[in-house]
Amino acid sequence: QNPATGKAARTLLDCGLSGRFTFDGFVVGSNCSYSCAAARAVADKPGKTYNPLFLHGHAGLGKTHLMQAIGQEVLRQKPRKSVRYVTSESFTNEYIDALRCGRISAFRQRYRDVDVLLVDDVDFLGGKQSTQEEFFHTFNDLHNHHKQIVLASDRPPSEIANLEQRLVSRF
Repeated sequence: QNPATGKAARTLLDCGLSGRFTFDGFVVGSNCSYSCAAARAVADKPGKTYNPLFLHGHAGLGKTHLMQAIGQEVLRQKPRKSVRYVTSESFTNEYIDALRCGRISAFRQRYRDVDVLLVDDVDFLGGKQSTQEEFFHTFNDLHNHHKQIVLASDRPPSEIANLEQRLVSRF
């Protein structure tokens, strides 16, 4: 328990983060120097710079690493901030489970009461209409409250099959 806030101390695992993905451990190549600089700017001023930040590129280029590094750096600089990293597959599965068990309010609170939301593999949302609807409202709620959103995909938003146009335009 943190004596200053009275809240239970959050671990990286509680936020969905892995301790091995930091900015110090990221190898900056010529093809990703801009992405790394944008990720660092987001970590320094979440909700104010590049919001949302959308990272896309082929598998293995470091998108997940940069997302996780953002989350870790935000927590290092601002320990009271709430960070959540999730894959869109996990988001979808949690949403379906919340609907089935009547816990949609708790689900929404889990994803809308954060300062930084990091969603990996957003291309998984393609064709999942109900999940896209929920994600649309979560995105809008966070963005309207100047909370940071970071998304990653193997392809740009316009190339994600069956992704609603209103999400494409926001991404």
